[in-house]
Amino acid sequence: MITGIPSTPSLERAPGLLLQMLELRAFWEHYSAVALRPLWGLAPHGDGHPVLVLPGLAAGDASTIVMRRFLRARGYAVSGWNQGLNLGLREGVLERAHDSLRQLWAEQGRAVSIVGWSLGGLYARELAKQLPKAVRLVITLGSPFTGHPRETNAWRLYELASGHRIDSHDVHVPLRTAPPVPTTSIWSRSDGVVSWRCCVELRRQAAENIAVESSHFGLGAHPATLYAVADRLAQPEGAWQPFHREGWRRLVYADTQKSRAKHAG
Repeated sequence: MITGIPSTPSLERAPGLLLQMLELRAFWEHYSAVALRPLWGLAPHGDGHPVLVLPGLAAGDASTIVMRRFLRARGYAVSGWNQGLNLGLREGVLERAHDSLRQLWAEQGRAVSIVGWSLGGLYARELAKQLPKAVRLVITLGSPFTGHPRETNAWRLYELASGHRIDSHDVHVPLRTAPPVPTTSIWSRSDGVVSWRCCVELRRQAAENIAVESSHFGLGAHPATLYAVADRLAQPEGAWQPFHREGWRRLVYADTQKSRAKHAG
């Protein structure tokens, strides 16, 4: 759940106590996704291409079960990351994820979409830079790829789990570079772990932001997130278009342009 050091120190703070307490919403968000399973069929159906789902810090494939089951129900060939708990950028982690990506690409004969939750989203972006021809789309969920690493409430846990300091420039700074494939950043302004400002995608071409109202720990199972992910994955390969907020979507998805403008002001 940690990202790289900016060239100049950020003045933003990690989410405060109130937002941290609101992380208890995660139980309801997971439950609501399961309860709404009969309605999963209303989300766009996929074309069967492979999707690799990567978990966040100190989490494993169990944390992405709802997401993966949902995507399988929408017709995708879904794979977990199969590395146990995500304990940060330890030796061999990205290499094994790279091998998984290359294997899926070879076996399926089609480019792979990667969905990464929090720290998993940083891995997804890095994999897309390493092997762009194998990646169709990257979707990150509450992934802090900009800003200062201490704008999260998990940097101490990251240092404990990974075994290296969070301000290690050689590890984190390269992760801030945008991948050369279409990217979607899904984030919540009420995230209690990561400051949403660290998740804002600024690259203009084939990149976008989708804002939902969710906790950090429930983001990967939130019904609004699941629908948005399905909508993005269902696009024809090579014909990427930005997510639209017309009709009922305006009631569910916040205006990211207004959020950014208010923050800048």
